[in-house]
Amino acid sequence: MIREYRPDDEAGVRAVVTEAFGDEGETVAALVDDLRVGHARAELVAEQDGAVVGHVLLSRSWVDARQGLVEVLVLSPLSVAPGHQGRGAGTGLLAAAIDRARRLGAPAVFLEGSPAYYSPRGFEPATPRGFTRPSTRPSTSPPPASRASPTRWPAACRCWCASATNWRARWPCGRACC
Repeated sequence: MIREYRPDDEAGVRAVVTEAFGDEGETVAALVDDLRVGHARAELVAEQDGAVVGHVLLSRSWVDARQGLVEVLVLSPLSVAPGHQGRGAGTGLLAAAIDRARRLGAPAVFLEGSPAYYSPRGFEPATPRGFTRPSTRPSTSPPPASRASPTRWPAACRCWCASATNWRARWPCGRACC
């Protein structure tokens, strides 16, 4: 079952993220904690028999478009406990996150991840869509959502980022948002 994250899920989410990301688990779990505080727009868990077995986070970031900064969502991290991988929990979380992004009015969803996993699920590299590495345009704050022009962006543009390490470090918000 896929459902909304609740505060009492925190320990279960931390355990799933830590286990799913192996040696990088503690770092990724700390990233989840940081993103949850100020950037999270949606957070979902996969639950089985009352236990959290998967988790996904949608956080906000910005794309530097010609007309200005446009708020987008970043789907990361997506975690499934190793003992539950390959059973559809990740695919279910991904579908639920995309549905939530649409309901939130996101013009695009970005992520970093394996092309072998994400391409069959509708994601494609960002570069052929005309996205380049973000500029270093200074910004004291993002524009209000009402000032962004999401109608100029493809309705369901879902992209994974080919150069994730460099991209992640240079989002206009100044945080490692991917």
